Amino acid sequence: MNERFLSYGIWIASGSTVVAELAAECGFDWLLLDLEHGFLSEAGIPGSLMAVKGSGCKPFVRVGRIDPVLIGRILDWGAAGIMLPRVSSPEAAKECLNTMNYPPIGMRGYTSSARAYGYGLRPPADPGKVPQPLFMAQIEDLEGVRNAREIAEVPGVDVLFVGPSDLKLNLTAYGSSMSLHSALEQVVEAAQAAGKQAGILVKDPSEADLMKKAGFSCIALGADLGILRKGFGDLLKQLSPKPNV
Repeated sequence: MNERFLSYGIWIASGSTVVAELAAECGFDWLLLDLEHGFLSEAGIPGSLMAVKGSGCKPFVRVGRIDPVLIGRILDWGAAGIMLPRVSSPEAAKECLNTMNYPPIGMRGYTSSARAYGYGLRPPADPGKVPQPLFMAQIEDLEGVRNAREIAEVPGVDVLFVGPSDLKLNLTAYGSSMSLHSALEQVVEAAQAAGKQAGILVKDPSEADLMKKAGFSCIALGADLGILRKGFGDLLKQLSPKPNV
């Protein structure tokens, strides 16, 4: 099995280490710790990564921007990969990958005492030859769609991951004649032509089969907050109407 292939995942926006641990124990292939829009803080990342250790679930962290120090620390702490939003050009993908990888591929700084290396108990014999971290490049605007083929062809990009809400907003806000459906088709075609995966976040798990038929193979089955919101709402709907006071 290709260790770089990513199947079903889940968004962790709550920042809860318990929820992250539970999701990993339930069998998700990967999960996303969201530093862009979620409640997770930088200080909370190590605990969330520790919570999924040994589960087989690959933890990703979505950063808000290309920050070499933050990205290096996240990977030192043991994240399997990085998700970067608003990747609109191959240059942006290359810049992020440069911060994620050791020389000669990139410029990431090295310490043998990183948690990823057992705090120094299991340092790599040659840091320059360690497997590259996984990288999801988010396509969230018209420029990203138009450059999707070139972005996918960048060595080290594993997934073109569509942020459907932001992509739809961008297409609408700037009066693009391109439909969301057409944009999704172009991203899938670009990823497949480069031998990479196309990924997407669905709000309803029932959409997953439809997205698979469309060519998406890396699918996030919603976010923890949405799942909790729906669960709470469904629970209350099962009750009898509140008595009049």
